[in-house]
Amino acid sequence: MAEEKSLAMTENVWDYRSEARSGDQALDLVGFDVEATDGKIGSVDEESNAVGDSYVVVDTGFWIFGKKVVLPAGTVTRIDPQERKVYISRTKEEIKNAPEFDEATYKEPDYRDKLGGYYGIGPGPGAM
Repeated sequence: MAEEKSLAMTENVWDYRSEARSGDQALDLVGFDVEATDGKIGSVDEESNAVGDSYVVVDTGFWIFGKKVVLPAGTVTRIDPQERKVYISRTKEEIKNAPEFDEATYKEPDYRDKLGGYYGIGPGPGAM
């Protein structure tokens, strides 16, 4: 267990797990439904596939009224192109309690570091 935890801490939360995007790397996820471990949370509104800076922005719709959330690529466990679904390794509650999304600052290193720390899988982009 300790070995597994230390391995997880060395992974970059801003990179997709190798098994998550094992198919078409160029697949556009915008519009895909997003499933937490305990149900649907919304749909992909935006994505980035930059190496070391990959994420999806999820429009939560009515679930968290009018709110968007950024989910680092490391939280994605599986992408199903046939069902048009992205599966996330977090619960709705964990996602709901993540650092607040701000359209003006969500690409800033400080926010990314805070988000990376919250999801607990290593540093965000720009960290030394």
